Amino acid sequence: MDADKRRRDYGAGVAPAPVAVLAVESRDAERIAALAGAIWRRHYADIISAAQIEYMLKQRYEPSLIRSELARTDLWWDKLMVRGEIAGFASYFLTGHTQEMKLDKLYVHPNHQRKGYGGRLIDHVCESARGLDCSHVVLAVNRNNRNAIGAYLKYGFRLCGSQVKEIGGGFVMDDYVMAREL
Repeated sequence: MDADKRRRDYGAGVAPAPVAVLAVESRDAERIAALAGAIWRRHYADIISAAQIEYMLKQRYEPSLIRSELARTDLWWDKLMVRGEIAGFASYFLTGHTQEMKLDKLYVHPNHQRKGYGGRLIDHVCESARGLDCSHVVLAVNRNNRNAIGAYLKYGFRLCGSQVKEIGGGFVMDDYVMAREL
Protein backbone atom coordinates (compact mmCIF):
# COMPACT_ATOMS: atom_id res chain seq x y z
CA MET A 1 0.00 0.00 0.00
CA ASP A 2 1.40 3.39 -0.88
CA ALA A 3 2.25 6.09 1.67
CA ASP A 4 -0.55 8.42 0.49
CA LYS A 5 -3.15 5.70 1.13
CA ARG A 6 -1.71 5.10 4.60
CA ARG A 7 -1.93 8.80 5.39
CA ARG A 8 -5.56 8.83 4.27
CA ASP A 9 -6.27 5.85 6.53
CA TYR A 10 -4.21 7.03 9.51
CA GLY A 11 -3.61 10.73 8.96
CA ALA A 12 -3.83 13.23 11.77
CA GLY A 13 -7.40 13.68 12.91
CA VAL A 14 -8.71 10.97 10.57
CA ALA A 15 -10.44 7.99 12.12
CA PRO A 16 -8.94 4.67 11.05
CA ALA A 17 -10.82 2.70 8.43
CA PRO A 18 -12.89 -0.10 10.00
CA VAL A 19 -10.77 -2.76 8.23
CA ALA A 20 -7.49 -2.27 6.38
CA VAL A 21 -4.40 -4.24 5.40
CA LEU A 22 -1.27 -2.16 5.92
CA ALA A 23 2.47 -2.78 5.94
CA VAL A 24 3.89 -3.74 9.33
CA GLU A 25 6.23 -1.07 10.65
CA SER A 26 9.19 -1.52 12.95
CA ARG A 27 7.23 -0.07 15.87
CA ASP A 28 4.64 -2.89 15.44
CA ALA A 29 7.12 -5.72 16.11
CA GLU A 30 6.26 -6.16 19.81
CA ARG A 31 2.52 -6.11 19.12
CA ILE A 32 2.88 -8.65 16.31
CA ALA A 33 4.96 -10.91 18.60
CA ALA A 34 2.39 -10.63 21.40
CA LEU A 35 -0.47 -11.32 18.99
CA ALA A 36 1.36 -14.36 17.59
CA GLY A 37 1.82 -15.68 21.13
CA ALA A 38 -1.85 -15.27 21.99
CA ILE A 39 -2.96 -16.93 18.75
CA TRP A 40 -0.46 -19.79 18.81
CA ARG A 41 -0.99 -20.73 22.46
CA ARG A 42 -4.72 -20.96 21.88
CA HIS A 43 -4.81 -22.43 18.38
CA TYR A 44 -1.97 -24.96 18.44
CA ALA A 45 -2.51 -26.37 21.95
CA ASP A 46 -4.28 -29.44 20.53
CA ILE A 47 -1.96 -29.79 17.53
CA ILE A 48 1.63 -29.55 18.84
CA SER A 49 3.19 -29.60 22.30
CA ALA A 50 3.42 -26.51 24.49
CA ALA A 51 7.22 -26.84 24.34
CA GLN A 52 7.15 -26.78 20.53
CA ILE A 53 4.79 -23.79 20.54
CA GLU A 54 7.19 -21.80 22.73
CA TYR A 55 10.21 -22.91 20.69
CA MET A 56 8.59 -21.86 17.42
CA LEU A 57 7.35 -18.54 18.81
CA LYS A 58 10.89 -17.69 19.90
CA GLN A 59 12.30 -18.91 16.58
CA ARG A 60 9.85 -16.95 14.38
CA TYR A 61 8.44 -13.99 16.30
CA GLU A 62 11.18 -12.31 18.29
CA PRO A 63 10.70 -8.56 17.69
CA SER A 64 14.34 -8.21 16.56
CA LEU A 65 13.79 -10.93 13.95
CA ILE A 66 10.62 -9.25 12.70
CA ARG A 67 12.50 -5.97 12.40
CA SER A 68 15.34 -7.60 10.45
CA GLU A 69 12.81 -9.19 8.09
CA LEU A 70 11.16 -5.81 7.57
CA ALA A 71 14.47 -4.56 6.17
CA ARG A 72 14.52 -7.23 3.45
CA THR A 73 13.42 -6.39 -0.08
CA ASP A 74 12.12 -9.89 -0.91
CA LEU A 75 9.93 -10.43 2.17
CA TRP A 76 6.87 -8.57 3.40
CA TRP A 77 4.84 -8.34 6.61
CA ASP A 78 1.32 -6.92 6.59
CA LYS A 79 -1.07 -6.28 9.44
CA LEU A 80 -4.83 -6.56 9.45
CA MET A 81 -6.26 -3.53 11.18
CA VAL A 82 -9.80 -3.78 12.57
CA ARG A 83 -11.08 -0.55 14.09
CA GLY A 84 -7.56 0.69 14.75
CA GLU A 85 -6.22 -2.51 16.38
CA ILE A 86 -3.95 -5.17 14.90
CA ALA A 87 -6.23 -8.22 14.59
CA GLY A 88 -4.05 -10.37 12.35
CA PHE A 89 -1.02 -10.47 10.10
CA ALA A 90 0.58 -12.14 7.12
CA SER A 91 4.18 -12.60 6.04
CA TYR A 92 5.24 -13.72 2.57
CA PHE A 93 8.34 -13.84 0.43
CA LEU A 94 9.75 -14.65 -2.98
CA THR A 95 11.10 -18.21 -2.86
CA GLY A 96 13.71 -17.89 -5.60
CA HIS A 97 11.79 -20.40 -7.72
CA THR A 98 10.41 -18.98 -10.95
CA GLN A 99 7.23 -16.95 -10.39
CA GLU A 100 6.66 -18.29 -6.86
CA MET A 101 5.63 -16.48 -3.69
CA LYS A 102 5.39 -18.27 -0.35
CA LEU A 103 2.73 -17.34 2.16
CA ASP A 104 4.78 -18.06 5.27
CA LYS A 105 2.51 -16.76 8.04
CA LEU A 106 -1.17 -15.91 8.15
CA TYR A 107 -2.97 -15.49 11.45
CA VAL A 108 -6.13 -13.78 12.62
CA HIS A 109 -7.01 -13.47 16.31
CA PRO A 110 -9.81 -15.91 17.25
CA ASN A 111 -12.12 -13.00 18.16
CA HIS A 112 -11.95 -11.88 14.52
CA GLN A 113 -12.12 -15.23 12.74
CA ARG A 114 -14.95 -16.35 10.47
CA LYS A 115 -15.51 -12.80 9.25
CA GLY A 116 -13.62 -13.04 5.96
CA TYR A 117 -10.49 -11.35 7.29
CA GLY A 118 -8.23 -14.32 6.54
CA GLY A 119 -9.54 -14.28 2.98
CA ARG A 120 -8.84 -10.58 2.80
CA LEU A 121 -5.22 -11.20 3.81
CA ILE A 122 -4.94 -14.04 1.27
CA ASP A 123 -6.33 -11.81 -1.47
CA HIS A 124 -3.81 -9.10 -0.52
CA VAL A 125 -0.90 -11.56 -0.68
CA CYS A 126 -2.10 -12.92 -4.04
CA GLU A 127 -2.44 -9.41 -5.43
CA SER A 128 1.09 -8.60 -4.25
CA ALA A 129 2.35 -11.80 -5.89
CA ARG A 130 0.63 -10.89 -9.17
CA GLY A 131 2.26 -7.46 -9.01
CA LEU A 132 5.64 -9.20 -8.83
CA ASP A 133 4.80 -11.42 -11.82
CA CYS A 134 4.32 -14.54 -9.73
CA SER A 135 2.09 -17.24 -11.19
CA HIS A 136 1.36 -19.04 -7.94
CA VAL A 137 1.47 -18.82 -4.15
CA VAL A 138 2.57 -21.78 -2.02
CA LEU A 139 2.28 -22.45 1.70
CA ALA A 140 2.91 -25.15 4.28
CA VAL A 141 0.26 -26.02 6.87
CA ASN A 142 0.40 -28.51 9.73
CA ARG A 143 -1.32 -31.76 8.68
CA ASN A 144 -3.51 -31.63 11.80
CA ASN A 145 -4.56 -28.00 11.34
CA ARG A 146 -7.92 -28.96 9.85
CA ASN A 147 -9.50 -25.51 10.19
CA ALA A 148 -6.68 -23.82 8.31
CA ILE A 149 -6.61 -26.52 5.63
CA GLY A 150 -10.35 -26.07 5.10
CA ALA A 151 -9.97 -22.30 4.87
CA TYR A 152 -7.11 -22.55 2.36
CA LEU A 153 -9.15 -24.94 0.21
CA LYS A 154 -12.06 -22.49 0.35
CA TYR A 155 -9.77 -19.71 -0.89
CA GLY A 156 -8.49 -21.62 -3.91
CA PHE A 157 -5.45 -23.52 -2.65
CA ARG A 158 -5.01 -27.19 -3.47
CA LEU A 159 -3.01 -29.91 -1.77
CA CYS A 160 0.12 -30.67 -3.78
CA GLY A 161 2.46 -32.51 -1.42
CA SER A 162 3.74 -33.01 2.08
CA GLN A 163 6.95 -32.43 3.95
CA VAL A 164 8.50 -33.27 7.29
CA LYS A 165 11.21 -30.82 8.30
CA GLU A 166 13.45 -30.76 11.37
CA ILE A 167 13.45 -27.28 12.91
CA GLY A 168 15.85 -27.83 15.81
CA GLY A 169 15.26 -28.41 19.49
CA GLY A 170 14.19 -31.98 18.69
CA PHE A 171 11.06 -30.69 16.92
CA VAL A 172 9.71 -31.27 13.42
CA MET A 173 7.11 -29.61 11.27
CA ASP A 174 4.83 -32.19 9.63
CA ASP A 175 3.07 -30.22 6.91
CA TYR A 176 1.00 -30.39 3.81
CA VAL A 177 2.16 -28.19 0.96
CA MET A 178 -0.61 -26.26 -0.78
CA ALA A 179 -0.58 -23.99 -3.83
CA ARG A 180 -2.88 -21.51 -5.51
CA GLU A 181 -2.52 -20.57 -9.15
CA LEU A 182 -2.95 -16.87 -9.86
